[in-house]
Amino acid sequence: MPQLKASGALLTVDSPTPPPHWALLERELLRAQTVACREFFAHYFDERGYLLCVPRWGGNDGPDDAIENLAGWSILHALGASDTILQMYKKAWEGHLRQYTEARTVEVPFARDGMYYKEFPVMFDWFHHGESLTVFNLQGLSDPDDLAFQRRVKRYAGFYMDEDPQAPNYDPKHRIIRSMFNGSRGPLLRKATSLDWAGDPIEVEGRFVARHGERDYEEMLAHFKDYTDIVGDHPLNLAATTLALNAYMLTGELKYKQWLLEYVDAWVERTEANGGIIPSNIGLDGSIGGACDGKWYGGCYGWGFTTTVPQTGEPAHRNSIYRGIAGFGNALLVTGDQRYVDVWRNMLDTIAANQKEIDGQVMYPHMYGDDGWYCYRPQPYSQGALDVYYWSMERENLKRLSMNGWIGFLEGRNPDYPMKALEHDLSTIRRKIQEMRQDTTTPDTRLSDDPMPFNPAAVQTLIELMLGGLMPRHGEPLHCRVRYFDPIHRRAGIPEDVAALVEKLTDDTVTLTLVNVNQVDERTVAIQGGAYAEHQFTSAVVDGKNISIDNSSFTIRLAPGAGSSMVIRMNRYANQPTLAFPWCPAT
Repeated sequence: MPQLKASGALLTVDSPTPPPHWALLERELLRAQTVACREFFAHYFDERGYLLCVPRWGGNDGPDDAIENLAGWSILHALGASDTILQMYKKAWEGHLRQYTEARTVEVPFARDGMYYKEFPVMFDWFHHGESLTVFNLQGLSDPDDLAFQRRVKRYAGFYMDEDPQAPNYDPKHRIIRSMFNGSRGPLLRKATSLDWAGDPIEVEGRFVARHGERDYEEMLAHFKDYTDIVGDHPLNLAATTLALNAYMLTGELKYKQWLLEYVDAWVERTEANGGIIPSNIGLDGSIGGACDGKWYGGCYGWGFTTTVPQTGEPAHRNSIYRGIAGFGNALLVTGDQRYVDVWRNMLDTIAANQKEIDGQVMYPHMYGDDGWYCYRPQPYSQGALDVYYWSMERENLKRLSMNGWIGFLEGRNPDYPMKALEHDLSTIRRKIQEMRQDTTTPDTRLSDDPMPFNPAAVQTLIELMLGGLMPRHGEPLHCRVRYFDPIHRRAGIPEDVAALVEKLTDDTVTLTLVNVNQVDERTVAIQGGAYAEHQFTSAVVDGKNISIDNSSFTIRLAPGAGSSMVIRMNRYANQPTLAFPWCPAT
């Protein structure tokens, strides 16, 4: 059995094949998004990278939304789109940092000297921090050598590792982030007000269209009237571990991994102590429910967080603890230890065990309050169920998932999914650009979240089909089985003219088809195990040949018009994750 090495063109595929329709659609989707993103950027951003809007602070239309308008762009480049995508994103990132450092509140107390400080939000929750970091936290996939990116990665992680005296967010004694409101100026250690959330008074009717349906500023305040209990730790804060993960993958310094695990392990212990349910409030003394009268389910965005929609009077159930799953995924990346997945799996089972029959139908709870479980629905609570299956690859965990869509395709039950999904994304790009061209807002009547519905980046289907991966939630890293690099042009992303389709996943294999749609020129592609080389390839069957690999990457040369389906064996989570490209030495 021939032994592959880590460098050079290691295997040639020269069997010509007519380009499959999915391959042509995939290449066109990458091309079309690049063209559409250029037009979107020119429409909504100026030459400095500033968003053409009225900059405000707030949970509805704040600085997080300004850069979230480019959600998906950093992954789009890492998939193989044009370098112009990365260039536009970086201009917008730099521009929004300046724009919101200059922007100041008048009445909201903690942002009067700037909404950003040290190039980071001064003080907010990780629901919104995560949105503001949607593109930055994934920049390392394409551009880890950028010096400004490297400085920021370490600075941002330091805000949560007790390294910045102006940002005492973390209490190492109790292993807590001390407030749900935290940032570059530290934690907010009082009850939040509607003003803190909604931002300064603003003219609404006749000028702006508030995305949550508010008709005036009073309704904006009313939206947040119950968002008061933010003191103490909350599962949302687990998303902060992605900052330490990035710093660890960039530098290899153990302090980042150690802090990440210290903090996640504290939540593992709290969850076990709370009967298998992750609590939604931890007091400043480290006790479960300690800042909410002992109620483990208390707090803003907690298990019992049901508010009233001001426009309708209807209840709104806003339990957002699911964002905390990011921390468990990050711990898995750096340890390979499935016990972090088990915490969430056990919680899903524990919640489902509280089912009951209502009017002859089995119903499942989604909320917990003073009177116990409530908000019963026909389907079990399933936030994080896809992550649990994907991370564990245990067949038992498939029971929580629908066989429609991508999972059904991987299971052989939905063979038309790639074609339909790619065609849908192409039509979505067309629709969004048409709607953008019809947008009548002007910079002085535009809120920061107004352009968001027109963002033409459509990456979820490509992540699923090309990488065998999960679409990252806001601020999370990328979890995928394989990704690609162009060793000729020394950049991340699948080379021009190459298309990829992950057709099946098991615990230790991936079935992958690669096609060179160029009928004239060969293409060379490097394949890596996982987004961060966390998976180790062991062997592959390519064109009937058994090949030994024993590396986190290998390279294939595709002759003109050639394609091949291969089965690659791997050990998942066998390596420490890194941002280094395959041809670079790991840190």
